[in-house]
Amino acid sequence: MPIRLDKIPPPALRPKPPRFLLWLGLLLLSCLLGAGATLLFGDETLPQRPSDFWRLALGIPILGWCVLGFGRVLLHAGEHGAADGWDEAREEDLIRKIRQGRRSQQVLGVSLQTALRAPEDELAIQLEALLSGTTVLKSQASRIDGATLRHSCFSCDADENPEAVLLSILAQTLADLAPTLVQLPADQPLALLLDVDTGLPEKQWRRVWLQAWRESGIRQPINSVDGSGLAALDYWLDQRVGDRAMLLVVAVQFAPQQPEGAAEAAVGLLFGNRLTQTTLPPMAFLHRPEQERKPTADDLLYATRQALDWVPLESTSIERVWRVGIDARRAAAIAGVLSEVAMSVNRPGLCNLDAMLGHPGCASPWLAVAAGAQAIQRGAGPQFIFSGGAAAAGLWGTVLMPASPLLNQKP
Repeated sequence: MPIRLDKIPPPALRPKPPRFLLWLGLLLLSCLLGAGATLLFGDETLPQRPSDFWRLALGIPILGWCVLGFGRVLLHAGEHGAADGWDEAREEDLIRKIRQGRRSQQVLGVSLQTALRAPEDELAIQLEALLSGTTVLKSQASRIDGATLRHSCFSCDADENPEAVLLSILAQTLADLAPTLVQLPADQPLALLLDVDTGLPEKQWRRVWLQAWRESGIRQPINSVDGSGLAALDYWLDQRVGDRAMLLVVAVQFAPQQPEGAAEAAVGLLFGNRLTQTTLPPMAFLHRPEQERKPTADDLLYATRQALDWVPLESTSIERVWRVGIDARRAAAIAGVLSEVAMSVNRPGLCNLDAMLGHPGCASPWLAVAAGAQAIQRGAGPQFIFSGGAAAAGLWGTVLMPASPLLNQKP
């Protein structure tokens, strides 16, 4: 669940100390009232006995004033102690939430396939095309019904069976991750987040996935986890950051039912918990994502600043900004946020994957994470990702950091 630092109650109001002039005036008034009451109600012979007179006229009022003053001091001390206790508990809660918010995942393995990658190409060629802004979004025949629509799709024979194409895409994804997984013990558990959007029936694409997994030769046991997108990663950071299991994400948009403006994409990512994974050196660190609460410029600005605070990181350190899976109507809001947080990125440092590829759907955030991690692996600095996905959901912001020794310290 989101960690809302802005929802933490404010510090306690400090009690005001007793006012000296007020209590001095109260002492004088008590003495005057005591003397008047003694003269009015005392024995007629009392003025002839000064010691008794002053004991009644001043002694009792001063004693009563001292009792009230002592009570007032005790009340002030009690209120001050309660405020101290509140602030101490608030500080502990704030520290706990900040530590929880600053959790991150190790990026250990990456696979990325888009229309920019031919079957025989290496990942580096595709990354160069992405960084240079190569556009493959064009009008072409749809894979499902043959209608001419503007979209991008995997390089393959147009007449090839969609099931066979999906099998080859999934097989390539697992083949890209296999060299990393082979370095892990055979009993290393994997938590699988499988996020697929396709026009093929679910029974059909799941059968294809099982075939690809069986033929991959990967030895580690897998257990499926629920969720999708960065919300699943946010939940993982809250609930399973101490698990021995690694999170394996496979996200695919293939032959979508609404291909207009869409992009076919397949992403595989292997994440490790920083508290438990020490076998493999991380490529990068993906820090806690932050989602806007409402689709407004102010909420997006808050989410962006909070995502930067989780690192912590100066906004001017960001070298590249990725945006993916985002409606064109939010472009102005993103431009406003970039000017407010003063990210020092120029035009080559702004990568609009939607303009190059089309909308990748459920694969949107993972596509940007994979591309950013590959860029970091080549020596790039910190990356920031704006990502969407479902039309009804708010945008996410997250930071991808190089695996420097400083940031490799365990939280």
